[in-house]
Amino acid sequence: MKLTRALISVSDKTDLIPFARKLSTFGIEIISTGGTAKVLQAEGIPVTEISKFTNSPEILEGRLKTLHPKVHGGLLYLRESTKHVKEAQSQGIQPIDLVVVNLYPFVATISKEGVTLEEAIEQIDIGGPAMIRSAAKNYQTVTVVTDPDDYASVLEDLEEGEGATTRKLRERLAIKAFATTSSYDAAITHYLNREQETNSAFTLELPLAGRLRYGENPHQNAELYGNFFDYFEKLHGKELSYNNILDIGAASELISEFVKPTVAILKHTNPCGVASDPDLKEAWLKAFATDKQAPFGGIIIANRPVTLALAKAIAEIFSEVIIAPDFEADARSLLQKKKNLRLMRVLQLPAAGAREIRSIPGGILVQDADSAGLGELEHKVVSSRPPDRNELEAMEFGWKVVKHVKSNAIVYASKDCTLGIGAGQMSRIDSSRIAAWKAQEAGLSLKGSAVCSDAFFPFADGLIAAADAGATTAIQPGGSVRDAEVIEAANQRDMAMIFTGTRHFKH
Repeated sequence: MKLTRALISVSDKTDLIPFARKLSTFGIEIISTGGTAKVLQAEGIPVTEISKFTNSPEILEGRLKTLHPKVHGGLLYLRESTKHVKEAQSQGIQPIDLVVVNLYPFVATISKEGVTLEEAIEQIDIGGPAMIRSAAKNYQTVTVVTDPDDYASVLEDLEEGEGATTRKLRERLAIKAFATTSSYDAAITHYLNREQETNSAFTLELPLAGRLRYGENPHQNAELYGNFFDYFEKLHGKELSYNNILDIGAASELISEFVKPTVAILKHTNPCGVASDPDLKEAWLKAFATDKQAPFGGIIIANRPVTLALAKAIAEIFSEVIIAPDFEADARSLLQKKKNLRLMRVLQLPAAGAREIRSIPGGILVQDADSAGLGELEHKVVSSRPPDRNELEAMEFGWKVVKHVKSNAIVYASKDCTLGIGAGQMSRIDSSRIAAWKAQEAGLSLKGSAVCSDAFFPFADGLIAAADAGATTAIQPGGSVRDAEVIEAANQRDMAMIFTGTRHFKH
């Protein structure tokens, strides 16, 4: 059955004009609301405003415009039902065969810094979800479009069907429509639940992004859900694995800590070398110097485009994935000679304040991402001796890294690079010893370094081990019942120490 009438109401007007213009060529009448109607009229596209179609004005500052029997009746009545057709005709209800709606930008609004509850509530769409659901329920004859990416498929169907769409397309778009309203409602629920501190349920609806070859191990099935590829684009290399994706996520979270040109190397989501330098190749050399064994088969990320000089240096070892905002043409050509090496372009980094989800037996855990900053360190000195400028910079650098190392975590750092990293040990003293041993193996001196601990030193022994290794400063959260003993140990060794007041456990 040919489409006769379309209702278009979109906040995202990407590709709207060519799509609507093409609909008109099929003889489809276009009805539209407020801002969308104005945009179409300005382009000379014939459009009937919704208030004229319903014979009812938009009221309540636009809050009420499409919740009308002529809209929902036109979407919901069954075309094959004689009773429905007669009733629709008696009520002056005309068929609406195509709904093109995307919703108020609620998620984008709440992602903005300083947004108020009132501003967020105003971006809760009511008419949009209602129209989407009415159209999707009647997908046997009504086509519903919620994403500009689907405009091309609709137009292709209309061309091949001489003005009609296929049931297969309508069914696919209806499923997508219900998923859209479900995830939209979930975002509103989660936001209000946090703001109002109620006890509502947690819901999550994510599209299937792809099925993976396997999970962490070959005997485990795995899938990827969500919009991962809105953040990263694969430019080259074989299929991403489950472990690759975990590593890419960890690498992007780590690199987002740094503003200066920085290169980081990770293995099994743990940093094994991080360095900053105006010359990215020098940053790589300093990061690689931290641990020259672990990076083989690892993940490399830079927060600047990869240069040819950097690419040549990286190409000397085997890596699984290289991630960057971009790759210079000659650098990309060089790296693409490695058939299996995956090159990933960062399209955007995760927004601050994102939530983290982990599965547990019988449920999930949800928490805010660990985005706590440092603030003014000078006001947090607890030792007799304050750190000098170089020591402060070393503390700041190491603190950015240690929060991304699995607990118990110890990082030795200079002002622009890591020198030794100890991760995931049951005892903090063991992590400290491993970090010092790794530095020794790499031939790096810890003299004058900063030791950074993700949680407090429960005893003075961890700090003493760091001092014996050469550290002259320490940065840690504090909060142990033996803090006084640790501070005394630092003073006896003329170490400068800062208590941040913030712990960075990473399990």
